[in-house]
Amino acid sequence: MTNSDLKALVQEKLKEVPDHGFHPLDVDRLKDEKYLLRVMRHCEYDPKQAADMLWDIFTWRKSISANEINESNIKMDYVQEGGLFPHGRDIDGCLLLIVKSKKHVKGTKDFEELKKVIVYWFDRIEREENGDKITLFFDLDNCGLNNLDMDLTKYLISLFKSYYPSFLNYILIYQMPWVLSAAFKIVKNLLPARAIEKMKFVSKETLHEFVAPDQALVCWGGTDNYEYEFVPEGRNQKKVTFAEQGDHSLGEMLSLNPNNLIVFKNENEEVTGQFTITNMDDSAVSFKIRTTSPEKFRVRPSSGFLAKGASQTILIVVQPGFQLKNVMKDMFLVMSVHIPKTDLTPKELSDIWANSSGSKVDEYRLKCQFPVKELPKNGNMEVATQEKPESIANALNNLQMDYELLHRQVDKLKMYQFFTLLITLAALILGFLVYLNTTENNNYCSRI
Repeated sequence: MTNSDLKALVQEKLKEVPDHGFHPLDVDRLKDEKYLLRVMRHCEYDPKQAADMLWDIFTWRKSISANEINESNIKMDYVQEGGLFPHGRDIDGCLLLIVKSKKHVKGTKDFEELKKVIVYWFDRIEREENGDKITLFFDLDNCGLNNLDMDLTKYLISLFKSYYPSFLNYILIYQMPWVLSAAFKIVKNLLPARAIEKMKFVSKETLHEFVAPDQALVCWGGTDNYEYEFVPEGRNQKKVTFAEQGDHSLGEMLSLNPNNLIVFKNENEEVTGQFTITNMDDSAVSFKIRTTSPEKFRVRPSSGFLAKGASQTILIVVQPGFQLKNVMKDMFLVMSVHIPKTDLTPKELSDIWANSSGSKVDEYRLKCQFPVKELPKNGNMEVATQEKPESIANALNNLQMDYELLHRQVDKLKMYQFFTLLITLAALILGFLVYLNTTENNNYCSRI
């Protein structure tokens, strides 16, 4: 099943209900192929179920006026308090949406206003991350029962479950006190079966399995001493779209090797690529690396400092599950900015990036190329290389969808086989018990 099937079903329903009153920006989501694919993936590629979900999303967004929620009409004191904010990334490159549970006491806030703040953050992150997955991080360190608000938790889960399709990477629950164990069993029951495996309980000792130390706050045992300060939308760093420029690097601060193409190779059952950046400027620079598809790649390091003449090799690992996909349209953006010294505090560095734009920031773009053996073989190589990259990408995306669907069908078949085996075994045991009972009765009668 394709995005076209989903689009056709929703468009037909829109014609049947001409006075639906949906916001034009929401209806325009039907033109966004990536968004439609998210809905299809969320609904396990069932177009009817996906169409129903999309209609429910439009209806819900209309009911709360989601497209009108912004910084001018939400409770900014709730936002600035820092009980909910995005920062850092997990090991898959997905943004962390951090819930500082200790800052929230049930019943002290207007719940409807709190929900508007949550929708503000979800919509903003969805725009800034281009719909890529995020990880919900519950920081429960030093929390008690008064900090647990089940209504708030249920609302957060419901957004991922019903209104933001294929948007959740993990739910990380950090340092959960034993008094909250029963409550989070209820949270677990709220999740769909396939989402339960996304819920991970972590401690300071095990957090590194999901969040690298350089992305973890100091209070979690990491090296990031970031302190939350609200930055209005539009004033943060430039959104990574890669649409306005071609293959050319625009900056002069850095030298990249290679300078415009990352060639990935198969090494030790991993697909990896790398490039080196060198500071060619007379002053120190700070660099950041972004990609159009953070869910596909693990980048180490993704940011840092370079003194004059210093170099840094950037290693990129393709995440498991994406080897079948074409990454020709994926790109990396390296950004650099002058800094007065290399021992800046996170606050000082954040201010420099927030106030840097245009000519102050150098940008370098690199395309990606997969190993040749990932492309079609047996006489089809010539045909494949003559096709447009878009057609190859579409074909491989369809192949990935078919693969995921087949994988789920195989899992269901295994489950059916398991239950059939259990039923057969139960029948054999029951038959054996009946046989024993019959034999005993016969022996008893013969003795009489």
